[in-house]
Amino acid sequence: MKKLALLALLAASGSAFAHVTLETPTVASGSYYKGVLKIGHGCNGSPTTAVSVELPEGVRLAQPMPKAGWEVEVVKSAVKPFDNYGRKVSEDVSGITWKGGKLPSNFYDEFVFQAKIAAQPGKLFFKVKQQCEQGETNWAEIPAAGQDAHELKSPAAELTVTAAGAAGHHH
Repeated sequence: MKKLALLALLAASGSAFAHVTLETPTVASGSYYKGVLKIGHGCNGSPTTAVSVELPEGVRLAQPMPKAGWEVEVVKSAVKPFDNYGRKVSEDVSGITWKGGKLPSNFYDEFVFQAKIAAQPGKLFFKVKQQCEQGETNWAEIPAAGQDAHELKSPAAELTVTAAGAAGHHH
């Protein structure tokens, strides 16, 4: 019986690495969030050389974590102005790219950022582009209402936003 449970656990953890996922899948609205994008494999055996994430509306003030051996770039876009502790913000980070490294296909790694989640309760989807020495994968499919994301070939990383104070912590 213990063998079956262990095999089931291993099978489940292996399938979790088949997609780009967020380590912490839930956050409270209004909280700061540490987003850990988990990359579990390359592109059909080819090493990963760049990872880009498109931040959905409602994700503010994002800051990427530097990664040894990788260059980090941020893309900023105009946003509906909002107040950040008395400072008006009209341009904010809309995308982050880590590039120039080399993650072998049979290794796992994480790409980290922090941000404030200003979105209302519901689902946010982070579209991730994984570039490899040969090929790329766009983890950008968003499930239709009622559809399980596991049914998609290349689902976007999903974050569930709960009502303020229900999960996570405030700054």
